Amino acid sequence: MLGWSDTRPLTQVLPAKAARALTKHLGVHTVEELLEYYPRMYSRHGSGVSVEGAEDGEHVTCVGEVQKVEESYTRTGKLLTRVMLSDGTHTLVATFFQSRWISQQLTPGTRGMFSGKLRYFRDLPQLQHPTYVLIGPTARQGTSDMVEVLAERDYLPVYPAKKSLTSWRIMGAIEHVLHGLPPAPEPLDEVPADLVGFDEALRGIHQPGPEGPDPHRLRLKYNEALALACVMALRRADSAQREAPPSPPHDHGLQHTLRAALPFDLTPGQHSVVAEISRDLSGAEPMSRLLQGEVGSGKTIVALLAMLQAVDNGHQCAMLAPTEVLATQHARSLTETLLRAGVAASVVLLTGSMNTAARKEALLAIVSGQADIVVGTHAIIQDTVEFFRLGLVVVDEQHRFGVEQRDRLRLKGSNPHLLVMTATPIPRTIAMTVFGDLEVSTLRELPGGRRPIRTWVVPESKPAWVQRAWERIREEVAAGRQAYVVCPRIEGEGGVIEVAGRILPELRVEVLHGRLPAAEKDEVMRRFAAGEIDVLVSTTVVEVGVDVPNATVMMIMEAERFGISQLHQLRGRVGRGGFDSLCLLATASTPEDSGWARLEAVAATTDGFVLAEQDLLLRQEGDVLGEAQSGRNRQIRLLDLFHDQDLIERVNRDAVALVERNRPVAEAIAADIAPDSQEFLEKS
Repeated sequence: MLGWSDTRPLTQVLPAKAARALTKHLGVHTVEELLEYYPRMYSRHGSGVSVEGAEDGEHVTCVGEVQKVEESYTRTGKLLTRVMLSDGTHTLVATFFQSRWISQQLTPGTRGMFSGKLRYFRDLPQLQHPTYVLIGPTARQGTSDMVEVLAERDYLPVYPAKKSLTSWRIMGAIEHVLHGLPPAPEPLDEVPADLVGFDEALRGIHQPGPEGPDPHRLRLKYNEALALACVMALRRADSAQREAPPSPPHDHGLQHTLRAALPFDLTPGQHSVVAEISRDLSGAEPMSRLLQGEVGSGKTIVALLAMLQAVDNGHQCAMLAPTEVLATQHARSLTETLLRAGVAASVVLLTGSMNTAARKEALLAIVSGQADIVVGTHAIIQDTVEFFRLGLVVVDEQHRFGVEQRDRLRLKGSNPHLLVMTATPIPRTIAMTVFGDLEVSTLRELPGGRRPIRTWVVPESKPAWVQRAWERIREEVAAGRQAYVVCPRIEGEGGVIEVAGRILPELRVEVLHGRLPAAEKDEVMRRFAAGEIDVLVSTTVVEVGVDVPNATVMMIMEAERFGISQLHQLRGRVGRGGFDSLCLLATASTPEDSGWARLEAVAATTDGFVLAEQDLLLRQEGDVLGEAQSGRNRQIRLLDLFHDQDLIERVNRDAVALVERNRPVAEAIAADIAPDSQEFLEKS
């Protein structure tokens, strides 16, 4: 936790029974893990904590005041006590069976913390036989000293509870641990302006005073962001100390020849990005740039122009693709583009499935310098591949590769420039955290001829809509077009094999999924691209695949199982040939389900950048950064990557200043997010 750690097992600081319960129900084992189990809400002076937003069947904890108590008997003669509670926003009912003391304890005006399973009856939230603890003056009769003390506090923390572990038991354990915890040292060389100290924040988020929890949450959010920012600031600082092979533009070089021969005009966005990359390549500091743009926005031609600028200066280029299918397509596309333009630059393909003779020939061309542009998969990263003079590395679909894979390729040259590309738009806050070591270029415009893809949600509850969706696929095929059907699994009901066996028997249907041998997958995609297959039933392996301009319709089965960004990425497989195109989102969900909002968002717009922000807002997941970047699970617990943009921008500036001012402290902080950070940073 930002340079501070307390790995003492809970059994050393808590009674054995309490420690076992915390480990069993919350998965926490150490003091540090327990103190990172933060409150979800707070009750101020016993005020209500609402159950708003909780779903039926969820275990909840709320704070409320008793409004009314009613007693009655069931038809079997059992006593039923119904207690009406107000949590400040809603009225909810707590029901108790055969509990004659309830009406004496829970009298009108009594305040308490109630914990139980939430049920809805006629839209009224109910807790059936909840456990509870009283708060305030009435709690002094028959309750523990700990609860009496907490009743006097300004803010009462409410923790995410479990059926067998109430919020107040968690609170009691944390109170006990904090009471015996020595002051936590400040991990920074100076406390950031207008923020509280680390020890104060660590205690204050659990035991806020009159100032409330916000100052303490803000400092801990700052800590989470700073750990990430220090990793990126260190990477930037290290990169600035290295010298790359400068590659300025040549007035009459290969790049100039290609630009003059292009049969289309670059968009204003492409012109701008090409200029940014050209400036970077001209310098002696290694370029580290992320190019993000919609599917079909023209990233590949931008990358080719960048590679030719490096080739004009006598350098080789490597282009890394995530699949053999995509690598093969890139190699073919680049070769055809260069031939049509009369550009004398050689392109060599290197993949793992090549036969021995072809592989030897490719390796010889690479090590001798005959290969100007090398396109390949992970095979390029292997130790047996040696470049003659590598000057630029291009990584396509960067999210398929980790930092270490990118760096292994960079180590094959003398600090080559790096350009990573993605067709998945990245929210600004994610770009600042995960890719904070990279400058960001963005392509928002689509070249002329691209038509927007119409998208419709097809609920299974409306069989006529489902039938019409399949008819639309038949109509497109009858018009000479092709279709994708995407399934969430390979086998079983609704899987690729089952769906392909029952749909559209009169058409040419083939399957594609990850278990097929690489050669068979390549052959299926080749046949689909050649128009020999009408309908391709596939898993999400087509998310990054060859361009099939003739494909005009995609049906995504069980679409509610996919995220917004993935749905948008899949949808981008159609609409690439200038024809009107359609995406159909088949779903069993209803407007009441959480997944419905994602489908509506995708249907409402084809702007991937808008969808990326919407995806982040709907998910609100702290682990969106991924283990590959953080080195730890759930490194982000409090930081809100949607709403905390201003804080993240501030932290990034502070991290740069810290690296310049006190690099050892920055390295210690970076080590908190990446335990193997020394090796991690050296490889960068």
